[in-house]
Amino acid sequence: MSKKYIKKESGYTIIETMIAVSLFIIIVMAGMGALLNANLLHNKSQNMRSIIDNLSFVLEDMSKNLRVGSNYYCILGGQIPDDVVDTNNCPGGGAGISFKSGYDDSQWVYYWNNDKIFRKIDDADSIQMTPEEIDIENLSFIVTGAESPPDPNQPFVTIKLAGTITYKDIETPFSLQTSVSQRMIDR
Repeated sequence: MSKKYIKKESGYTIIETMIAVSLFIIIVMAGMGALLNANLLHNKSQNMRSIIDNLSFVLEDMSKNLRVGSNYYCILGGQIPDDVVDTNNCPGGGAGISFKSGYDDSQWVYYWNNDKIFRKIDDADSIQMTPEEIDIENLSFIVTGAESPPDPNQPFVTIKLAGTITYKDIETPFSLQTSVSQRMIDR
């Protein structure tokens, strides 16, 4: 009697291969989803950063121009003065400020209108300073020390700014404040 030995071939079956490929595809798809989500978040973050940088630039521009200016006039109502001849204090804050430029003696005005910040130089048209994504809900210029002598204080302006940034239906509130004193000695 002869014995027959059945030789069993070793290797992967089709089912094992399909399971391995399926698991590989699931893992790759999860990794791709995470990568795409991270890329989307990075793009949103970069765009928000760009908008915030623009807002910081507006605040820095106002600060630098106020620092070298003189004859601060706080605008309490909506009326922009024709010429900067008077100065005034407004410790309660105003919606705009007018001053004489330190560069060329022109009149500069920064004011808040329709949720935006505008700049007006002399009789030229107003220029919108803030991007469309930014809505200013409160802008206040607090001016002290602007009165003519015998006021012993150096002119000092505090700018308070609050609002929201709306980007792709996501609203982000912000609140900024900076203070500026006049560079030129008050006489």
